[in-house]
Amino acid sequence: MSHKAWMKTVPTENCDVLMTFPDTTDDHTLLWLLNHIRLGIPELIVQVRHHKHTRAYAFFVTATYESLLRGADEIGLRKPVKAEFGGGMRSFSCEEDYIYENIENELYFFTSQERQNIIRYWLENLRAKQGEALHNIHFLEGQPIIPELAARGVIQQVFPLHEQRILKRLMKSWVQAICEAQPLDEICDYFGVKIAMYFAWLGFYTSAMVYPAVFGSILYTFTESDQTSQDICCVVFAIFNVVWATLFLEEWKRRGAEFAYKWGTLDTPAESIEEPRPQFRGVKRISPVTSAEEFYYPPWKRLLFQCLVSLPVCLACLSFVFLVMLGCFQLQELVLSVKELPRILRFLPKIVLAVIVTTCDEVYKKIAYWLNDMGVWGR
Repeated sequence: MSHKAWMKTVPTENCDVLMTFPDTTDDHTLLWLLNHIRLGIPELIVQVRHHKHTRAYAFFVTATYESLLRGADEIGLRKPVKAEFGGGMRSFSCEEDYIYENIENELYFFTSQERQNIIRYWLENLRAKQGEALHNIHFLEGQPIIPELAARGVIQQVFPLHEQRILKRLMKSWVQAICEAQPLDEICDYFGVKIAMYFAWLGFYTSAMVYPAVFGSILYTFTESDQTSQDICCVVFAIFNVVWATLFLEEWKRRGAEFAYKWGTLDTPAESIEEPRPQFRGVKRISPVTSAEEFYYPPWKRLLFQCLVSLPVCLACLSFVFLVMLGCFQLQELVLSVKELPRILRFLPKIVLAVIVTTCDEVYKKIAYWLNDMGVWGR
């Protein structure tokens, strides 16, 4: 069952994050994980539902307003402060919750993205105890449970849900709007700062491209046909591009800093050290640095895999694409040389090439995932 189909059947007011399982998941696995979530994260409200057509189970996860406030304090979520208390943005604190704007309004204090971010933080930090195991999966002490089960295929997907009400509003003010400024604040509130910053940069870049486009068109119009005039215009346009690129970068630094200050990420501290990716495999050992148990994969094995597997596979894939491209070019010349062929058959080599490229894209993606999961690039 795709996540889009689940979204159509979920009342998003009662669910923030959805966790789906394969239809082959047994009851023991569901009860084991449900028990760990309820004991390890008592702040969460989890409902188990069953899809009658696909026979797949899903966990509908949400939390109360009071729990979300404690979670915001735990992760240091930055929220706007009331003007009488100095204004600006500050990391949320339950002890001084009265200083934050809209703290009295449960519906508007947290955006859907913030609610989902808090819940995701809790889920990803559900840790295993010493000696815990589920079927043939053995956890290290302190190892995150949810990412490991997702990497093993026990959990099919963990994804946030959309709010159709806000999506419809964004559809009108953003997607369907013509010649209007992007609602960047609304995008930030719903999708988060990273997505909003990307579209802010994209809009700024698109607007900035008008200048070289207009100058280049004017220069092309007044360029004479002689070689000397064309060379001079190329030099002038190159100088213009250098100046334009410099001004573009400096202006975006200023504009990006404004957005970062406005959205409360300008002085955000560096992210903490991330966990090793769940796909990482190796032998258990005691870390010489932290003295904690960890998975270790010898560097010489990784280098051996790169030389004997990764490099040959990559070269074989590149060689196959190159040979297919040459074959299609030869087929194109052959088709064009036969005058009696119908006109539609002249496009046959291009169609064959397009089909092969699309197929190779899917196959190569699976190969890339496999190489990555084998630990080719380490942690």
